Amino acid sequence: MNPHGALLVAGTTSDAGKSALVAGLCRSLYRRGIPVAPFKAQNMSNNSMVTPDGGEIGRAQAMQAHACGLEPSVDLNPVLLKPGSDRTSQVVVRGRADGHVSALSYRTRTAALREVVVDSLTRLRSRYDVVVCEGAGSPAEINLRATDLANMGLAEAADLPVVVVGDIDRGGVLAHLFGTVAVLSPADQARIAGFVINKFRGDPALLAPGLDRLRDLTGRPTFGVVPWSDRLWLDAEDSLSAVADGVLGRPAPPRGEQWLRVAVVRLPRISNATDAEALACEPGVAVRYVTEPSRLLDADVVLLPGSKATVSDLAWLRASGLADGIAAHAAAGGPVVGICGGYQMLGRRISDSGVEFSGEVDGLGLLDLEIVFDAEKHLGTPTGTALGEPVTGYEIHHGRVVRSGDPGLVGSEGSDRGHVLGTHWHGLLENDSFRRVLLRRLAALSGRTGFEVAPDTSFAAERTAQLDLLADLVDTHLDMPSLEHVISHGASPELPVVASGLAESRR
Repeated sequence: MNPHGALLVAGTTSDAGKSALVAGLCRSLYRRGIPVAPFKAQNMSNNSMVTPDGGEIGRAQAMQAHACGLEPSVDLNPVLLKPGSDRTSQVVVRGRADGHVSALSYRTRTAALREVVVDSLTRLRSRYDVVVCEGAGSPAEINLRATDLANMGLAEAADLPVVVVGDIDRGGVLAHLFGTVAVLSPADQARIAGFVINKFRGDPALLAPGLDRLRDLTGRPTFGVVPWSDRLWLDAEDSLSAVADGVLGRPAPPRGEQWLRVAVVRLPRISNATDAEALACEPGVAVRYVTEPSRLLDADVVLLPGSKATVSDLAWLRASGLADGIAAHAAAGGPVVGICGGYQMLGRRISDSGVEFSGEVDGLGLLDLEIVFDAEKHLGTPTGTALGEPVTGYEIHHGRVVRSGDPGLVGSEGSDRGHVLGTHWHGLLENDSFRRVLLRRLAALSGRTGFEVAPDTSFAAERTAQLDLLADLVDTHLDMPSLEHVISHGASPELPVVASGLAESRR
């Protein structure tokens, strides 16, 4: 493969499988010894992490970096948008928060951000033989084309060939693929090298006539059809893809006689929902996202995750009745765990002078804790000891503890009142030895004496196994030689222009 090749994986829709396909392609190339890196110019997600170089990027790009055997860096995701409401998002540029924007005001910043994006991609292409880029949303959002940073705007700026992936599980995938090409300008169409169909269930022979017709209509091949796999669930790009009240992942049967049931409150602005995934990897631990109070009645453990809008999500907890349900669970001695924003909600008071609101609001009062929001976001990758075990994690928060009357959880950080505990650290549950000690305590507090903690669960191994599964699917079901030719040489210069009307396309 020629060095310094690149590819943009775009999608017909959000959640079409772009992140997974990029990870699979990266892992496939990495396993063959090809230096490869992932890239997403602009991500919109509240699932993020802190890189070793001290910046904040989307969690999906950290997962893709792992697929490549790389440490994450801010170059992998130079622009991150973190929605704090339906209308505004915090802008993170090269790992650092840089103000808030609305959908309209963001357009005034894209010219400057385009330079940032192209600079990051140029650095990556100088260091690695291949860079596999991930688009955002759909390239067919032609109302946004003039200010686009992540799809055809990026392909134009960096001269990238494009593969479009469609999710057949949603229905209408052939129309989505055809329509995506047809609405683009001739110049943008010339970059579309072909298609990938994702999440297919059934007999591929039934799909073949449709793929043949799609090629007749567009002049472009389908590089492969990736089958559905219910084993792929870790590191979801967006928690909204997890259905409330459904069990997270594929939990193995319990090692003992009882299950441990964990209810994770799916806040409207939940962030870093991936913290719950380490629990869901454990045999006998059933993790569910819940959105209403009746789902707490049979829960052994309640987990309050992070939030990008802590104060408004706290108000939602009260309005939904979940706050009363959490209080009742704790009053009965049931364990409650809070992480980052969820930890802050468990305290007595939150004060803010303009980060999320101006004023003070009472917390749930389950921890003796007072929080003040600082304008500057705190980012860190700390290490320490928790429950007698060495731990690592990462911090992303504006809230700062100004008073705590509770014992610490990780040294002096966090709070540990026995059955109610919390921390600002994300990733704490990924520490295997700590997680086992914590699960034993949670089971004992819940009266689940028949629950037995597995001694050998490795969260890192589970993540690596999923990446290898993605690579296996790519290697088995995609035409990798043709894709590698596109990566090295670009889209064919002889691709036809697709007219916007089907009747015109037939002439």
